[in-house]
Amino acid sequence: MKYRALLALLAGGSLLAGCTANAADTNSASAATPAKSSKPVKVAFPSTYSAYPSTPTAITGVTIYDGEGGRIDNGTVFMAGGKISSVGGPETAIPADATILDGSGKYVTPGIIDVHSHLGDYPTPSVSAHSDGNEATSPVTPEVWAEHSVWPQDPGFSRAMANGGITALQILPGSANLFGGRSVTLKNVPARTVQAMKFPGAPYGMKMACGENPKRVYGSRNRMPSTRMGNLALNRQTWIDAQDYRDKRNAGKTQKRDLGKETLAGVLDGEILVHNHCYRADELAQIIDMSKEFGYKVTAFHHAVEAYKIADILAEENICSAVWADWWGFKMEAYDAIPENAALLQKAGACVIVHSDDENQIQRLNQEAAKALADGRAMGIDISDAQAIRWITLNPAKAMGIDEMTGSLKPGKMADLVLWNGNPLSVYARPEKVWIDGALMFDSGDAKRRPVSDFELGQPGEGDVK
Repeated sequence: MKYRALLALLAGGSLLAGCTANAADTNSASAATPAKSSKPVKVAFPSTYSAYPSTPTAITGVTIYDGEGGRIDNGTVFMAGGKISSVGGPETAIPADATILDGSGKYVTPGIIDVHSHLGDYPTPSVSAHSDGNEATSPVTPEVWAEHSVWPQDPGFSRAMANGGITALQILPGSANLFGGRSVTLKNVPARTVQAMKFPGAPYGMKMACGENPKRVYGSRNRMPSTRMGNLALNRQTWIDAQDYRDKRNAGKTQKRDLGKETLAGVLDGEILVHNHCYRADELAQIIDMSKEFGYKVTAFHHAVEAYKIADILAEENICSAVWADWWGFKMEAYDAIPENAALLQKAGACVIVHSDDENQIQRLNQEAAKALADGRAMGIDISDAQAIRWITLNPAKAMGIDEMTGSLKPGKMADLVLWNGNPLSVYARPEKVWIDGALMFDSGDAKRRPVSDFELGQPGEGDVK
């Protein structure tokens, strides 16, 4: 269904019914109100997401990867009211009024989740007018929010769904700065505004970066940081200032509102999750020490090509590693990457995520997970197919703080799932159908179920699905 047609269909119904603030109104990390105040907090830019219409649907005779490491053969998944109702074998009860789909020879997984994307902030076409991901004017910019750059008409969103089964994704600022700003988690649905895509109840993240990028960007301007020691010094001073701001806020002292320090205080309060771009193992360890010095937690290291060197430490600290299957060598800090990285992390009991950081790779995260799985098996590490699916479903959901709502096929969770025409870890597999909150958003057999943004209408390659 065309982007315009989808919106027109629901203009008077459920899509726009979400234009009032939701429960997030009372749970904001962005307010300057002292912690002791009981005054309700007004949320800036609240989610207005409302699910598209759904019908009770059962998929039978299908192979199920539940996202939690389990597999069910000849299984049944039943969804109703936008939620997963039941998951089980062929004996699973199905109401008489449900739509039944025969999944024989096919596979079902939770919707694929990308923890590291720049869709909307670096949209297609990739021209300078669309380059909105890096506020590269200062190494410390926690005040900026990625959602304020997201262009909902980016054709990359629909391609990520149709080709990759992506149902949710985190949009991050770029990595030019030590403190890049807030991230936003989105439902991958057609919408006119970013607020209508915002995942309801998802916490904010904050993007940090270490290593080559900040020192290259700012060292080339003959300003701090130009070295790795400069990176850490500026990081630490920023946290010291943030602690002072939070302490005064908590004491009820009057101070000028500061958007950047509000974000940093949210991190120190545990309300905003830290996603840290970092490559080298020695720097990962230094960042962990810094987080302990200032009392915050790193939720996930992104890229983390040398995470395998300190896999035991990452497991002990319960920090996820969001990695590529085999990207390496494109800069010096990526030189010592190995394709067995994900598997070695898995063997150590650490949290593994396969991410994209790319508008094309987001369309085949299933293949990236399969490559990482194969490299691990080749070195003798026994990892199941079902566990590899967790790397692109429940684990990213955990790192994004939405694992209680989505990421696995568990009754009561959002009905975000993909029906694949074959084993999703095969290079030949493609999404056949995609549901988000139980609404059928993509159907490879129905041209009307292929969302196309207004920007693409009438242009070459409109709605192209490869």
